[in-house]
Amino acid sequence: MSERPDNDTYFMRMAVLVATRSTCLRRQVGAVIVKEKRVLTTGYNGAPRGLRHCEEVGCVRKENNIESGTRHELCRGVHAEQNAVIQGAYFGVSIKEGTVYTTNFPCVLCAKILLNAGIKEIVYLNAYVDELSKQILDEAGIKVRRYDRPL
Repeated sequence: MSERPDNDTYFMRMAVLVATRSTCLRRQVGAVIVKEKRVLTTGYNGAPRGLRHCEEVGCVRKENNIESGTRHELCRGVHAEQNAVIQGAYFGVSIKEGTVYTTNFPCVLCAKILLNAGIKEIVYLNAYVDELSKQILDEAGIKVRRYDRPL
């Protein structure tokens, strides 16, 4: 029998698994929001509910040579962190004081949403270039740490 994973590893592995549902052509991202060691919501990046996926219609960002980390509004997809927050609202689950485990450092749009949703901690796997996001999270006092162990 394999060794029992600690909570960080357990939840980050879930975020990595959730990312496999992504329909984004450029970056697959998964997010899991937990509180008191319990999963509240999950989210992955992809087209809004009921719309065709980028796999079917193409990538607006790629077609227009939009640099990573810029012009987030020019995308059909909803980010993983956004979908995790939306899922809480949709099903009436409070994520206030929760921790989000995400496969990528959140962009500035997601950082602002997580801040206003009451998330107290962000644990991320992969770095992402967004200095404004880092500044906002730091100013807000949200605990941010990188998961840096083997999965």
